[in-house]
This record gives sequence, C-alpha cells and structure tokens, in this order.
Amino acid sequence: MKQILFVLSLLSLPALAQDQSISFSPENNQINGGRPLPSEAPFYIQGNVPVGIKRVELKIFKSKKNENLADSYSWKAAYGDDPQNYEVFVAYPLRSSENYTLRFYYYSQADSNEMLALQDALHTNLEGYVNANFIANKRGISALTNPKAMLIHLDQVVLQGMQNYTHPLEQEFQGFSDMVKIKIEQFQEVKLKGARFNLLSKNPDPDNEGQAQYTAQLKKELIDLLHAEVDQYLRANLLMLVDIRELENYPTEKKPFYLPLNLGYAGTYFSGGFNNLDYGTSAFAGISVPLGNKSFTRFLGNASVSTGVFFSNMEDSNQTEISGPLVGRPVYVGLGYRIFRILRFNAGTVLTSSDVDANIENITLYPFIGFSVEFNLWLGLNK
Repeated sequence: MKQILFVLSLLSLPALAQDQSISFSPENNQINGGRPLPSEAPFYIQGNVPVGIKRVELKIFKSKKNENLADSYSWKAAYGDDPQNYEVFVAYPLRSSENYTLRFYYYSQADSNEMLALQDALHTNLEGYVNANFIANKRGISALTNPKAMLIHLDQVVLQGMQNYTHPLEQEFQGFSDMVKIKIEQFQEVKLKGARFNLLSKNPDPDNEGQAQYTAQLKKELIDLLHAEVDQYLRANLLMLVDIRELENYPTEKKPFYLPLNLGYAGTYFSGGFNNLDYGTSAFAGISVPLGNKSFTRFLGNASVSTGVFFSNMEDSNQTEISGPLVGRPVYVGLGYRIFRILRFNAGTVLTSSDVDANIENITLYPFIGFSVEFNLWLGLNK
C-alpha cells in the first residue's frame, strides 16, 4: 500500500519544464531564426534594445481575427537604466498550426522640444473645439452638443492627440475633471439677448457688448482650465512611439496528434443496496476523446469522453454470466477526468447482454465507476 501511495504522489507532481526562449531581430525583422513560433506553451521573446528605446510593446493576434482581440505584452527599462536587451513573456499559449500577426512597438523618451510640440498641438485642438461649439445668439449661448457629450469629445481630443505617446508609469489620461463639467454647464445659465446682432452690428449697444464680452470671458476660462489640466498630465516626459515592426501571418509549430489509451479496473453495479450489493468487476481498455485542450482550458482539458471494452465477462449474484452483445464482452461509454498526471477517474454506462434461453438475449445498461491510467499514442504518417 505504501508503494502505491508513493507512486501516486509522484504522478501528482507537475512536470518541471523550462519555458522556451526565442529571439527577435528588428534589424532583419526575423523571429526564431525563421522557424515557426512555439505553440501550446508559454515562451519568452528576447531582443536587442536599439539606442534610446525605453519601452517595447508586443501585440499578438490571429491573422484572420480582429486586432482588438490581441493579447498585449510589454517591457520597460528600469529607472535610470540603459539596457541592451529586453525580454517579453508570452503568457497565453498560441494554438498549433495557426497563423498569427506579431506587432512590436518601440518607444523612446520624448525630449523637451517634442513635449512642447505636443502641448501646443493639444492646446490648439482644445481651443478650436470650444470656439466651434459655442455660438452666441439673441437667446443666450447655444452649444452644438450637450455638456455630457462635450466632455466626452474633449477627452477624445486629448486621447487622439496622444495616440503615439504613452506615460512612463502606464498612467493613462483619466479625462477632464468635474470642474470642467461645471464650467461647461455655466454657459447654459447665460442669457445674451441680442448678442448675435451686437456682434455683427457696426454700432453695438454698450450693455449688449458687455454681455458678449462675458461670453468671451467664459470661453477663455474654460480654455484655460482645459490647458491647465492637460499640462498637469504632461509634466512627466512621455514616451514617444518611434518605430513599429510587424510580422504578418506567421505560423506556429504543428503539434503531433496523440490518441489517449486507457487501461484500468472498474466495478459495475447490477442491483441491491449497501447490505446486499450486487456488482461485478473487470479490467478494461479503451480510448478517450478530450473535451478540450489542456493548454487553454484546464477543466475541459482534463475531461474526456471514453469508450472501450471490458477484458472479461462478469457474473451477478444469480450466477448469470454478464457478457456483451457486440464483441462478446461488456462495452462501456463514459466520462473521464484526470486527477493526477496519468490517473483518471471514469464513470458511465456498460452495455451488457445475458442469455435468457437459447433464443432470447437480454440487453441491459448498467452504471460503472473505475480508475485507469492513460497513455498517449502518437498518430502520424511518415513523409
């Protein structure tokens, strides 16, 4: 018994396998020496860091799928460090015999001139949006969009203007504050009777001219507030996208197909309760069809549908021989689940037959449970 427990404890230990590492050359735009990518297991991608590069991002997605479904990975240099190599861990395994697109993004530290140019561009776009969306008329100030939508649009102006930049601490722009929302809502409270005509008149009324000036003042206050909140985010020098390398429709390695074979021992229930249980036992062998790939789904990857045959016939409490209608042995169909590395628990039904007389055969389904060890049989064809 101790020997059996020792063997089972060994079977329960996970396999100690080191993750594979491959290299990417941005100069040649070549990965893994031109060989297919590893499949069905995590791996590392290593590469040289070009001069000045502080961050490398990687997106991987199936070539026929939407880029929005891509898995994203990143590496960044430590503060004050100027490394020569980077390493990205691809945590989600790639599927065998599939084609993927890999896109590498390289970021460098933006200098003061580049940051100033970005700041000026954002200021100009925000100011242009405000001036274009508020119009003075005789009823007051009308806006082309409501305050909620305007706040969303202002956020998009900033995000689109910085689409080629990223924060060194990966802190994305969180949008404008409630102070900006309050300032936008103030425009709805302004009543500028005749302001539209005063702005076009050659001899404006001094009172209405003051109302128009108030409108301009509100615009300026809103623009200054937008500039201030953007400048607060830009205080940290951002990382600027300087290069993109892409490998399109790149293949993964083809994994061999294995057919799981099961050898085990099971008990079949015929009738009765705990005190008068009627059952039979026999060794069995069969094949399994996994319900999923264990590299991508742990539960379904360990579960399977199995079918096979018992090695010997059984007898019930009435000494009736329990055989099978197809091959002269009981045949089973069931579900199996791996509980150790090669040990599986099986449960299902057994198709049996027994002779009633010389001309009549009784076909019956009985439940069974058992344990088996599983071996993978490689199926392939020689080239």
